[in-house]
Amino acid sequence: MKVLITGTEGYLGSLLPSLFIERGHEVIGVDTGYYKVGWLYNGTEVTAKTLNKDIRHISSEDLQGVEAIVHMAELSNDPAGQLAPNITYDINHKGSVRLAKLAKEAGVRRFVYMSSCSVYGVATDGDVTEESPVNPQTAYAECKTLVERDVAPLADDDFSPTFMRNATAFGASPRMRFDIVLNNLSGLAWTTKEIKMTSDGTPWRPLVHALDICKAIVCAVEAPRDIVHNQIFNVGDTSNNYRVKEIAEIIADIFVGCKLSFGENGADNRSYRVSFEKINTLLPGFKCDWNAQKGAQQLYDLFSQIDMTEDVFQSRGFTRLKQLEYLIRTQQIDKDFFWAKK
Repeated sequence: MKVLITGTEGYLGSLLPSLFIERGHEVIGVDTGYYKVGWLYNGTEVTAKTLNKDIRHISSEDLQGVEAIVHMAELSNDPAGQLAPNITYDINHKGSVRLAKLAKEAGVRRFVYMSSCSVYGVATDGDVTEESPVNPQTAYAECKTLVERDVAPLADDDFSPTFMRNATAFGASPRMRFDIVLNNLSGLAWTTKEIKMTSDGTPWRPLVHALDICKAIVCAVEAPRDIVHNQIFNVGDTSNNYRVKEIAEIIADIFVGCKLSFGENGADNRSYRVSFEKINTLLPGFKCDWNAQKGAQQLYDLFSQIDMTEDVFQSRGFTRLKQLEYLIRTQQIDKDFFWAKK
């Protein structure tokens, strides 16, 4: 199968192509290259040929012969989304819907969209499921709900979208991100020997390892059509719902000598537990291989191997907001987040 993956130079995108290639698929990547500077370690043996292109500029010619699209290339995470909400809507919502429509016109049969459990926002009535009301709290999360709303009606006998609502990712990747909770706290534990929480850590977060997300994507693309056609799947495992406090405690136990403290409250009101029964019951071949303990140990071992310094941990290449702010400040990207013409 010929698979086009957007965002191949991102956190998940640098891991995913090799899984498809190893299974005999042909892979084409697309990435605009915002995060090229971030490369933590050499962790993949096989990479995909990647078009250096903004998703808003993808043409029907780029999709010739493509049988499946995995769409991940958006402005990623809530702080980056709040940096320029209008551009977030332009890229994440309009750009993604445009790509789906273009894919349908080009005869692409499968369209797997990377959504997020952040669409649930604040949920207090038990574990939320794919049928629960969404309650997005940020531009990033709202765009996810809008793409789901606008792409689902495109489904027909020839075009089959699938929406993957990922839990909060963690774990090692060559294109590392240190702006997501477990990775960030692990980096702090390694470089400063201290995790100083400003909140009491009571909010719930579902976690899922980057490799388990990639596994779910491959399973979705290869699954019988009737199982995934126009379906939403929460991606993760119900046992991997943690309070932020528990995540910090797990990390402190693995990063021996790390001092851990908590605040009294916090400004972040997002808290939700998620049920992952549907994906674990219905999607053939899917089961999570990782939990927070294994992920924290993986990062400890990696930091030891590469002798990671605080300068590396704090560098802009591994934090989405820092890198975008740098590209704006240095006028490398314009007000619409297109690369500035030389």
